Amino acid sequence: MKITSRLALCIPLAFVAVFSLAASHLKLVPGQSAVLAAQAQAPPDQAQAPPDQGPDPADANMAPSGQSYTTEAPPPDGQNPDDSNPAEQPTEEATQPPPPLPDYVQPPPPDDGYIWTPGYWAYGAYGYYWVPGVWVEPPYVGGLWTPGYWGFYSGRYLWYPGHWGFHIGWYGGIHYGFGYVGFGYEGGYWNSGHFFYNRVYNNINGRNVHNVYSYRANVRVDNNVRVNNNVRVNNGGRPSYRGGPNGVQSQPRPSEGNAYREPTAPRMNTQVQHEQNYSTQRGQYAAPHNSRPATTAETRPLHADPHVTPQVRSGGGGGRSGGHR
Repeated sequence: MKITSRLALCIPLAFVAVFSLAASHLKLVPGQSAVLAAQAQAPPDQAQAPPDQGPDPADANMAPSGQSYTTEAPPPDGQNPDDSNPAEQPTEEATQPPPPLPDYVQPPPPDDGYIWTPGYWAYGAYGYYWVPGVWVEPPYVGGLWTPGYWGFYSGRYLWYPGHWGFHIGWYGGIHYGFGYVGFGYEGGYWNSGHFFYNRVYNNINGRNVHNVYSYRANVRVDNNVRVNNNVRVNNGGRPSYRGGPNGVQSQPRPSEGNAYREPTAPRMNTQVQHEQNYSTQRGQYAAPHNSRPATTAETRPLHADPHVTPQVRSGGGGGRSGGHR
């Protein structure tokens, strides 16, 4: 009886000792606490449990819906009033709608900390041309990319360029894929200076990035590496613009407007050069019977421009320091 009672006492004490030793060891590993915190926030892996269990860690990408920065920039002439607050000023104009978004495969991220910027249609000398999606090193830690979008107003199509910020703003409700599901960004999130990648929406090869989790948002996707093909129009593609008879019908949400009124930064010089480089390649232009670009995604990443910093513009949003509209 004495031996049995002693064993019963020793077992839980041994368990406590082992647990304490493991905890003390984890504190000694640099950055381990941030990884554990992010893993605790993320739900179980998709292969081990049903999807959508627990809170979505990418919800942190959205700005609070309450009152934030209140200064507002006046809308341009003829602009729909609901775009005046959450969108950049338009920089391009066309009389014809942009082609549907093509389906394409995302290249793996080159390293930790790079953000996927989806491809889009720009307008050049020969009409619409495709600017390939590319991994971009953000200009500052915590930076998130809000894509640009085309909007239809008063018989014309206007391009509202993207920007960098600490939260995801409004991008017209366009479903660009790879986590840009029309609202917010499900492809990953920042935690303690590290970016965590959602393998459900990104092509993770397991070699270049180390902070990975799985969470399938309430949006259907085809697989891990292709854009969502669930939304279609008559010609078989996904809408690439907002408004009009065949465009996305979407309205900005309060959190998206607040994100725009926070400090933001324009696209970097490397992003501008990326767009200009493809404006001279005829294979990128949409043809009457072929809207498939020669290059849909760029495998070489774009590096950060350290001179781009988030600032509050005098008119009510982010700064223009070091970048381009």
